Amino acid sequence: MADLRNNFVGIKSPNPFWLASAPPTDKAYNVERAFKAGWGGVVWKTLGEEGPPVVNVNGPRYGAIWGADRRLLGLNNIELITDRPLQINLQEMKMVKKNWPDRALIASIMVPCEEESWKSILPLVEETGADGIELNFGCPHGMSERGMGAAVGQVPEYIEMVVRWCKQYSRMPVITKLTPNITDIRKPARAAKSGGTDAVSLINTINSIVSVDLDSFAPNPTVGGKGSHGGYCGPAVKPIALNMVAEIARDPETAGLPISGIGGITTWRDAAEFLVLGAGNVQVCTAAMTYGFKIVEEMITGLNDWMDAKGHSNLDDITGRAVPNVTDWQYLNLNYIAKARIDQDACIKCGRCHIACEDTSHQAITSMVDGLRKFEVMEDECVGCNLCVNVCPVENCITMVGLEPGAMDERTGKPVDPNYANWTTHPNNPMAVQAAE
Repeated sequence: MADLRNNFVGIKSPNPFWLASAPPTDKAYNVERAFKAGWGGVVWKTLGEEGPPVVNVNGPRYGAIWGADRRLLGLNNIELITDRPLQINLQEMKMVKKNWPDRALIASIMVPCEEESWKSILPLVEETGADGIELNFGCPHGMSERGMGAAVGQVPEYIEMVVRWCKQYSRMPVITKLTPNITDIRKPARAAKSGGTDAVSLINTINSIVSVDLDSFAPNPTVGGKGSHGGYCGPAVKPIALNMVAEIARDPETAGLPISGIGGITTWRDAAEFLVLGAGNVQVCTAAMTYGFKIVEEMITGLNDWMDAKGHSNLDDITGRAVPNVTDWQYLNLNYIAKARIDQDACIKCGRCHIACEDTSHQAITSMVDGLRKFEVMEDECVGCNLCVNVCPVENCITMVGLEPGAMDERTGKPVDPNYANWTTHPNNPMAVQAAE
């Protein structure tokens, strides 16, 4: 059986599945139940500075996007950091760590962007025995209007500054949580690394309004007739998160920087995708809020079974394996040619491939052959876009098949060139022409 034990910047846990800082990690009751279910670690819901607790709204806090079967695809939340007194949180953290010494316990922190505020809270957190701290530079609502959260995460200079404070005043490993509400995720990651961070975690939630009530004309969730932008999370944000994780993993300036992957992880396969793109472990929130803590059992079993089947003995065998295969569009092989193939035995003749191709693509799929309803790919028109594969409701009914070098491409009337060529050398590229001159 594959070894799922995780060592993330010196923080050890029995598996790579951590609960992200959110309502599921708000108190000892939740966290202990999560550990009993099998979670390898938790990031405690974000702590604020001492004083009057943060005030959350008392009405609805979540908006949602559902699929056709009402499967939850995304949540928008307007909840803020913990509204429980700091000392109670610290006491409970200390108790939980004592009771569960083999599990990772990370303290998420968000205080004003002032050196004294960070200097004051770090020793208090350290006394709990927490394994590390996560700097919440991602929250896009409520706290950001107060100069915290994403307001810090969107300014690389602030990130570097606060990270330096935390490294100066604490022995604990520092994980810097990044906001996705930025143009280039590499810049805050570079700043965190320059400040001395031990790792980064991403993504935090995406600024959003998920829907509008067309009776009250207010955004959802609606609180007393008004709505606000909030943070979007769940399966729908996974593609954005994967891209940002990969960007940091393959950036020469941040390559090798440990990453805790967050964003829409619901299954073991989601987790594996984050790991092979460079994440050292993963954090989960929405899936636990949707299906409960025991979902981690399926994640652990599924990841174990896949690794066993593929011959991967431990997490090091898979971490970052896909990073070398992520590139920029300009370096993709323009001489690679693929065509769609329809398995006639599997085809249910729904016609979706034909409609999609005929109306919105390249008119390369028939609807009738010899007077009968039949869907076939016309190779002299197929550009290999694979839209048909994605709209077909039958898995593996339509597949993409690469043409062998030397084979004739019926669309161009030319044989497939065996040599690699990309946009940087293409004659239609004005920059390539300029370079040649």
